[in-house]
Amino acid sequence: MKTIYFCQRNVENKFLVHYIISSNFKPNFPNMEKGMQAPDFSFKNSEGNEQKLSDLKGRKVILYFYPKDSTPGCTAEACDFRDNYNMWLKKGYEVIGISADSDASHMKFAEKHSLPFPLVADIDKTIIKAYGVWGPKKFMGRTFDGILRTTFIIDAEGKIEEVISKVETKASTAQILELLK
Repeated sequence: MKTIYFCQRNVENKFLVHYIISSNFKPNFPNMEKGMQAPDFSFKNSEGNEQKLSDLKGRKVILYFYPKDSTPGCTAEACDFRDNYNMWLKKGYEVIGISADSDASHMKFAEKHSLPFPLVADIDKTIIKAYGVWGPKKFMGRTFDGILRTTFIIDAEGKIEEVISKVETKASTAQILELLK
């Protein structure tokens, strides 16, 4: 038996410490909620330079997690953000997409669909798990673990303003605008 610890901050920005004593521990990462500080992470921006989410303080962020490059729903969602990208910039938002696909897959996907925003390759799922968007899914009668399509709206102070877990892939922008009214 071994003891495994993992921590996360709650709404009051205090650490919640979770521990489990088990030899076959499978963490159930808590979901991020409105008002919580968004976990920081590093990524390559559109120009290929290293950047952190915290570097965007003062700007708002649409952070969307999606299952896989070049699949119908993920393509529709990415193209919706692409088609409305200039409007998001004018409103003071950055757009960042994250999946567990490789950098090469992201480059091919972004190039094919002319995506102007960064796609983060989280192959080891560190960011995905920190945001609580890794879990059981059902597809064609089969249950498996995967990325739960989720969009986070992060305010200029780096706090989660909204969480959208039932994403409308073809109308993500309209769905977000409706929430932000």
